[in-house]
Amino acid sequence: MPRILITGASAGIGAALARVYAEKGWDLILTARREAALTVLAVEIITRYGVAATVIPADLADPQAPARLVEVIAARGLQVDGLINNAGFSRTTGFLATDPAQHAAMVQVMLSAPVALSRLLLPGMVERGFGRIINVASLAGQMPATGGDTLYGPIKSFLIKASQGLWLETRGTGVHVTALCPGYTLTEFHDVNGSREQVSSAYPSWMWQTAGHVARVGHAACEADRPRVTPGVMNNVMAGLAKLLPDGLALNMVAGHARRLKRI
Repeated sequence: MPRILITGASAGIGAALARVYAEKGWDLILTARREAALTVLAVEIITRYGVAATVIPADLADPQAPARLVEVIAARGLQVDGLINNAGFSRTTGFLATDPAQHAAMVQVMLSAPVALSRLLLPGMVERGFGRIINVASLAGQMPATGGDTLYGPIKSFLIKASQGLWLETRGTGVHVTALCPGYTLTEFHDVNGSREQVSSAYPSWMWQTAGHVARVGHAACEADRPRVTPGVMNNVMAGLAKLLPDGLALNMVAGHARRLKRI
């Protein structure tokens, strides 16, 4: 069976992707900071799908974590055929009000760690002629930047562009690379950054998607070797409009978004 490493697998989209890949017959390596949550998920997956699920806790905010994680995997004799870079978080209190250490951790977890893990694991995939990489980006990476969560959108935009570059470089090798760009998704993400109440009241229910739906769209797009996928018709409409609107108008629109969330 092929084996896939999933970061940020303890909940939300990461856990949903783990279930989808297990259903498709992949063995799993699950990593995140919360070992207990990973263990619960691993037991569920082993029992339900009959695949192997290995738990290796790691904190990707540590710059050395990607290399150590790959070393542990190799020491256990496990081959990695797929990688899902899903770990992430945001801080919505504004650039100047956020601890610089938190911003450094955001950059490390969502930008540097995916680059490092891809560089460490991609050569083996290319050599074997088979591999899958999903970088979980965001609709925010396709929209004008917002105030409040100032670095989140730019980091996700980088991830989209990096995925597209890797897609171009790996064409014809048997490796598929996809940037998965969900919009608002029903996970604990907004609980962690403290914006659940604001976003729930600011946006109608039809704008929200489930983590399971997002995961299935991401899996299908990667199997089809699509460099980018944005789940949801309206999310695609918004991403398309963002490309067409003049900067001034687009920035005023997202400034209204930030005011609705009472962040700036």
